[in-house]
Amino acid sequence: MFHDPYLERVTNGTGLIKEQAFVGNIDQLLTTKQPSQPIPTFEQTIDLLMQPEAKHVKLNIDCKADNDGDKLFNLLHTTLSKHPNWEDDLAPRMILGLWHPKFIEPAKRILPSCPRIHIGFSPVLARKFFWESCSGFSINYASLAAADGELFRKECKAAGKSVYVWTVNARSEMIEATKWGVQAILTDRTADFLSLRSAMQKDFKAVCKEAISPSMLSSFWYYEVRARLAAAYSQFILTRKAGPMTISP
Repeated sequence: MFHDPYLERVTNGTGLIKEQAFVGNIDQLLTTKQPSQPIPTFEQTIDLLMQPEAKHVKLNIDCKADNDGDKLFNLLHTTLSKHPNWEDDLAPRMILGLWHPKFIEPAKRILPSCPRIHIGFSPVLARKFFWESCSGFSINYASLAAADGELFRKECKAAGKSVYVWTVNARSEMIEATKWGVQAILTDRTADFLSLRSAMQKDFKAVCKEAISPSMLSSFWYYEVRARLAAAYSQFILTRKAGPMTISP
């Protein structure tokens, strides 16, 4: 269970993960920030989530575009299905984050009880390739703050689709995302967000006055430019990163 393709940013290891053995190598590494922690396997993570005190926790599984869908979801299925009543007690908490439409068919076939969301930068591509097959969308903040992002949020609300937003580290953006009514805010600064959430629970209106409104944000060129750059990158992921393939609506 690791975010980066390489080890050196957050651990005392170096190099690409895919080029190294887990046993005897990666399993010996620790995170550089205190308290130092080993890199967990998916199986260890699921064992933790099945503890009584963790039964409320959901896991957002970021399925990177260069994975093979059948191989990935079969591996997940092997671990999840070891637990009794897993399709009711565990699978609904395993959120499959899909960057690429090639994941949709194997996700439906192999892990039909796991919720599917699309992770991306572009509301346009989210509508075109993922709308019918996903119950929600995890979209970059700038893309949701731009004009089409505001429309997309309204469309999701009307259709009962969940909206997650990432990566929200600035306090003003945390406030705006909360005002949007999204279902999840992904941040690197969890302590700051929990403190803000506590303040908003005490006096929501006062905290909201710190930030400008979503409608004003949508007109800022800053977010429009960022959204367009993000959409271009998202198109690159769909057409290049995962290798040659045919994409159809």
